[in-house]
Amino acid sequence: MARIEGVNPAEASGYIKRVFDAQAAKWGAPLLNHLIYARRPTVFRGVRGMWQGLEGSGLIDRKLQALVNRRVAYLNGCEF
Repeated sequence: MARIEGVNPAEASGYIKRVFDAQAAKWGAPLLNHLIYARRPTVFRGVRGMWQGLEGSGLIDRKLQALVNRRVAYLNGCEF
């Protein structure tokens, strides 16, 4: 559980809602960290831009990205 409450996905609109919908389709629900980032749309767009840049650059293999994400989730106590 996060110390900071995230936004209600049902109240999201525009770009943030589209990202939440895509995450729900892929993972079953919007990702908790994105619910928190969405409290500040400029931060949300910055974080999404970083991930899109990493994915588009091809510098980090997708399998390695998945391993890093899982390790960070484990260290944060997330049930990823």
